[in-house]
Amino acid sequence: MGIDNFSDYYPKEIKEKNIENLLEAEGFQLIEEDINNLNLKEIVEGADYVFHQAAQAGVRASWGENFKIYTDSNILATQALLEAVKDANIKKFVYASSSSVYGDVDSLPMRETDNPRPVSPYGVSKLAGEHLCYLYWKNFGVPTVSLRYFTVYGERQRPDMAFHRFIKAILTQDEIVVYGDGRQTRDFTYVRDIVEANILAVKYAKSGEVFNIGGGNRISINEVIRILEELTGLKAKVKYIEKQKGDVRDTYADISKAKKELGYNPRVDIKEGLKREIEWIKSYYNI
Repeated sequence: MGIDNFSDYYPKEIKEKNIENLLEAEGFQLIEEDINNLNLKEIVEGADYVFHQAAQAGVRASWGENFKIYTDSNILATQALLEAVKDANIKKFVYASSSSVYGDVDSLPMRETDNPRPVSPYGVSKLAGEHLCYLYWKNFGVPTVSLRYFTVYGERQRPDMAFHRFIKAILTQDEIVVYGDGRQTRDFTYVRDIVEANILAVKYAKSGEVFNIGGGNRISINEVIRILEELTGLKAKVKYIEKQKGDVRDTYADISKAKKELGYNPRVDIKEGLKREIEWIKSYYNI
């Protein structure tokens, strides 16, 4: 069973296309509704695992009046789910957190023991979700595990994300817009490695823990563009504009804890992952 409210953050038809194969899967049921409007206790009854991937995404859109959307979708919805499962006897509750909880750290790589200091409202909302998971584990024994995703990319990526925008622009010979000077770095994580981390998390014997889930692919935005030019055989047209509030300078995950305790080991390097996303973008837009 899956729940999605199909918010208007990006076009609904993209989301529907992304799950068209899943809708044909035997035994799968989609509920199109906001988590906050459902009788969740009834829905989770009999479930073994809850994968809480639902959230309002986007660092740059989380400021000002928009923050209410983030509190509703990222904080209140998480609390509602945890409240629903606290007496449900589930085996594992996996929460999708974000590297955005760290903010700008004093040194890299980022470790789970670092003091999180988010620099965006989005990051604040995801950290609040982590705290809710911990307190429901501590007080009610809900078997939670929080996974801090580091910049996920690959097939079916959101259209507002950098790689999706960059690849589409290069293939159509449009302009790429880069926030900042392009020398900022990210630890990019391929989507199938993220899926693998979630599967490992439900098998994890303990609960109440937080794990970094990175891809071991820390490179600059400028280097990403160079690789895309190499893979497509096309020259990128790049426009650099002012850095956006809430964007951190660098991310880099220390995944030693996830390797040791979950058995997590990212398998797809950045060049192979970008190659696969390029092929998906070509197919999706018929380029």
